[in-house]
Amino acid sequence: MDNKSEGSGVGVLDKATLVLSALEAGPGTLAQLVNSTGLARPTAHRLAVALEYHRFVARDVHGRFILGPRIGELASAAGEDRLLASARPILKALCDHTQESTQMYRRQGDQRIVVASCESPLGLRDSTPTGSALSMKAGSAAQILLAWEEPDRLHRGLQGASFTATQLSVVRRRGWAQSIGEREPGLASVSAPVRLASGKVVAALSVSGPIDRMGRQPGRIHGPAVVAAASRLSDFMRRAEGIMAAKKQAEGK
Repeated sequence: MDNKSEGSGVGVLDKATLVLSALEAGPGTLAQLVNSTGLARPTAHRLAVALEYHRFVARDVHGRFILGPRIGELASAAGEDRLLASARPILKALCDHTQESTQMYRRQGDQRIVVASCESPLGLRDSTPTGSALSMKAGSAAQILLAWEEPDRLHRGLQGASFTATQLSVVRRRGWAQSIGEREPGLASVSAPVRLASGKVVAALSVSGPIDRMGRQPGRIHGPAVVAAASRLSDFMRRAEGIMAAKKQAEGK
């Protein structure tokens, strides 16, 4: 990347943005940041550490730089609240229908974050409250958030994962994923993708609970309901995108 291209005129801000943009593609070592941004090594290190201090950048288990939690917090405050606001009643309806806990996950680096949830009314349940950070290496939501990634990110995501490329191919074909004791013994889950108008997967909608209730083939029982709920949320997002686009076009006239 050419860091000499036209910027805002505030050099340090432009360079910090280069670092964040590089990490948008996935975790990176300092050497990878230098290569992708074109910044000098001391500069890239100084900016990454400063961004880490302010929680815009974090580290994964391997010590690589990843996007930090502050990114998601600002995104929610700046506009993704409409996705969350729309997800909550859909999660509640899915919870009422299945009598199991429901969640919506967003990917953040090597983790998936619960951004909205509804707990089952039953005593024995999967309790995964909003704000929980889980691995991208196991679970049906992780499968969904990885299955439609670009080939290089998909390949990296499969390293050390509990699922395979063949399983993700099946997920893409049928439109939902299931896991049985994959993330935690005794728990099962089913997830489906939430998409923008472009087809980009921006979230995974899930239902989870004890295997004793969900069964060894939870997708057969809950797959259609989870897919329908995720489709309703995707439809809302597409309509919202259309309204925003029309508004911007009108303002530009």
